[in-house]
Amino acid sequence: MKVENKTVLITGASRGIGKSIAEEFAKNGANVAFTYLSSVEKGQALEVELAQYGTKIKGYRSDASDYASAEQLVTDVVADFGNLDILINNAGVTRDTLLMRMSEEQWDDVLRINLKSVFNLTKAATKPMMRAKAGSIINITSVVGLMGNAGQANYSASKAGILGFTKSVAKELGSRNIRSNAVAPGFIETEMTGELNEEQLKEWTKSIPLKRAGQAKDIANACLFLGSDASSYITGQVLVVDGGMLM
Repeated sequence: MKVENKTVLITGASRGIGKSIAEEFAKNGANVAFTYLSSVEKGQALEVELAQYGTKIKGYRSDASDYASAEQLVTDVVADFGNLDILINNAGVTRDTLLMRMSEEQWDDVLRINLKSVFNLTKAATKPMMRAKAGSIINITSVVGLMGNAGQANYSASKAGILGFTKSVAKELGSRNIRSNAVAPGFIETEMTGELNEEQLKEWTKSIPLKRAGQAKDIANACLFLGSDASSYITGQVLVVDGGMLM
């Protein structure tokens, strides 16, 4: 799963799964561009942290859900790195509540940040990838996009939308040697899941054949595979990383 000297752009990489993806690619020789919306200090701290692996690293404070910002971001990355080989659309939020209590704003926020951002970055990134006649697009979806989840109608809809988008892009761009795949995490230990109490954690793990939560690195490894030439004949697929939960 070699990615040496390839340039990867990862959205929403300041923490959790995104940060783990950035670290794994840097460890394996990729030049890493990443976005964040937190403080500039946090972005700079991650740059320093990833620089230890000896590849080119640069963070960009950019809102993936804004189309003009996404276009400018890709332009800047290509200017700074010379190319763009891999795009990982990871930025996302939750606004969980039951449908009867869900506001229009909660619905719109999640669809805009989770789904529209994937459209924005993918459309912008296809231009340099088409010129290079190569590229790998990896979209982070979720198992709830496949099975739904009470209290997450907005989040589930956004993640299901990513699945249809991923497959459509794979069909459109396959002839240009640009691949489009998705990774669907199951129950992964992150800062968000860290807010659950012990009883809630037990309930979740009951439904997982491996009887444990996944780690952010599990998702990072799946992305590393799909970004590398080891997956050169794989496109339009959804790689479910969930410990068997959906079996």
